[in-house]
Amino acid sequence: MKIENDKWVEIHYTLKNDAGEQLDSSVGNEPLGYVHGRGYLISGLENLLEGHEPGDKFSAHIEPKDGYGEYDEKLIVELTRDKFEFDGEIQVGMPFQMMTPSGLSIVHVTKVEGDKITIDGNHELAGKTLNFDIEVVNVRDATEEELAPISGGCGGGCGGCGGCGGGDCGDCGSGCGNGGCGCN
Repeated sequence: MKIENDKWVEIHYTLKNDAGEQLDSSVGNEPLGYVHGRGYLISGLENLLEGHEPGDKFSAHIEPKDGYGEYDEKLIVELTRDKFEFDGEIQVGMPFQMMTPSGLSIVHVTKVEGDKITIDGNHELAGKTLNFDIEVVNVRDATEEELAPISGGCGGGCGGCGGCGGGDCGDCGSGCGNGGCGCN
């Protein structure tokens, strides 16, 4: 069966940067499963998977525009400590959810100087070329449950989910799911 819209697909992947350093991999673990054509993967990778079958192996070179986008300096913002709904110590690298004009987004703290906290709304892989080694493991018809729209879940980021599944939220330091991880 070939990969096409609304098929359940399982792949093994290894992601490397342009220097050849491994950034992530599913090899040795469960394959990554997703419903094709629903935007669960970056567009460049999803487009390249179209038409492949179980057993296919290939490499993919994804430019930033087809991955996590170009790096945008306008997404770096300095806020005061009182804008954060978090009682603990805020440290560089911590993720928080933030309401933006396009909905909830995950931001990361890049600098803490007294009461001033700098956050970066760019994805950590924004502006980077991505190099994948892919193996298609399984393709089948998706179940009705798999095709059902997601409610709750990762769309809310930390504080709105009980474990993001997609890995985008990481550990917010306040126990994701209790609403204590976010800024206004």
